[in-house]
Amino acid sequence: MSPAGHPHALEPSPWIVRFAHLVPRDARVLDLACGHGRHARFFAGRGARVLAVDRDADALATLEGVPGVETRNLDLEAAGWPLGGERFDAIVVANYLHRPLFSPLLAALAMDGALLYETFAVGNERHGRPSNPAFLLERDELVSVLMKRLTIVAFEQGQTRAAERDAVVQRVAAVGAGRAWPPHLHG
Repeated sequence: MSPAGHPHALEPSPWIVRFAHLVPRDARVLDLACGHGRHARFFAGRGARVLAVDRDADALATLEGVPGVETRNLDLEAAGWPLGGERFDAIVVANYLHRPLFSPLLAALAMDGALLYETFAVGNERHGRPSNPAFLLERDELVSVLMKRLTIVAFEQGQTRAAERDAVVQRVAAVGAGRAWPPHLHG
């Protein structure tokens, strides 16, 4: 059994895998609210230098000794962006939403960086947790926030089957304005 208690809990999201080619193999990657680090492990395995951040110290401990992964136990919802002026070639966010982080998150992304984001949306409350509107994106919210600063490569929203249960999600793959256009779509 995996550290998260589910046999598939450490498998990266198919969405993240699909757009991983947007992240250079030697990139500095931020895995935000990483949990047990399924995406940190995935990108480190591809040669990236990953900073895995979460407030759960026990979950972060499962990443100890994983080559290419540095961990930081941080409360992302405390006052202020906890990563100062650090920059990343790619940022990965899965199953996490704290709207006040949108602006500092985008500021931390390199001008030619990639953002891979996937989380729950309104309608998910019909299927269980999360059901609190504070943790559910509104229709088109991700693309609306990101299109002001990034080029959207792909966007999806709607009902899906994830982790053996139905869910309502939004997913985006985007790149910074400094990235050559069009991006290479097949990795």
